[in-house]
Amino acid sequence: MSDNLILVGTGLMAGEYAKVLLASKIPFTAVGRGETSAAKFEEKWGVRPVCGGCEEYLKSHPAPDSAIVAVGVEALEGVIRQLLLHGCRRILVEKPGGISRKGMIANVELAEKCGAAVLVAYNRRFYNSTIQARRIIEEDGGIRCVAFDFTEWSHRLCNIVKGPGVMDFWFCANSTHVVDLAFYLAGAPEKIDCFHSGSLNWHPASAIFAGAGVTKRGALFSYRADWASAGRWSVIAYTPRRSLILCPMEQLQEQLVGSIQVAPIALQDSDDTDFKPGLKKQIAAFLGGEWGEFCTLREQYDMMRVYCEMAGYDFQA
Repeated sequence: MSDNLILVGTGLMAGEYAKVLLASKIPFTAVGRGETSAAKFEEKWGVRPVCGGCEEYLKSHPAPDSAIVAVGVEALEGVIRQLLLHGCRRILVEKPGGISRKGMIANVELAEKCGAAVLVAYNRRFYNSTIQARRIIEEDGGIRCVAFDFTEWSHRLCNIVKGPGVMDFWFCANSTHVVDLAFYLAGAPEKIDCFHSGSLNWHPASAIFAGAGVTKRGALFSYRADWASAGRWSVIAYTPRRSLILCPMEQLQEQLVGSIQVAPIALQDSDDTDFKPGLKKQIAAFLGGEWGEFCTLREQYDMMRVYCEMAGYDFQA
């Protein structure tokens, strides 16, 4: 475990991290920017953040052993760079880790030069449902194909206010939770054909998505989403013995070969009901140096080409 941990951010997601850290009795220092958000954070969690932002904090403090970065998407790249330049060598950063090609590759190269681990916090990799699904997939002999839906609910998102460029980049900023999980289970894409059409006021690049391909493990995959219609997040993995259904993704169901019955699979651990799902195991793995199940910033940068092709983005800004 880290002896010196900072939590950068004081918003809702930072609060979810604080909840786990406090319950696990892991000491940390919260670092925020403004007094208003700091006061709300202190009122809810009983921890007084250091205000002024990460850069100011680092000017008067030694490099933390570890940092969890849960700031707005538009600020992720800058905070990662500040931490790396100051000497922090273990960073867990909220997805997507950055929104510009130039900023992300600069951080990737800096992290590799420094020998630092920068890990992207796709907490669905640590869901109990995901862990159980992986066990079954291995027992069954692997995934033959996977289908996933990353529909976003436009009626809820159209009036959300985020930082500059975030809503235009929403596929990477949010929908990749689903896409990352599908490829985590089935393997990264080797070949992909992508189609998209339409637009939304808050997301001009695209509104309807479909595509298919094959992963590096030889599994076929397909996906669809319509952000202007009905749908919900789901991943369905097909093995030689059954289909495994993650919908909602916190739960796991199965349909066995030769049966039309869909039955739930019991999950024993209470972590995903007591805390934001996946977060407790994710934090324990990060602080314990067990990084094998994480997406690294380099892997995330490499996947951005695929993500931008799926969404219709130009990842050159």
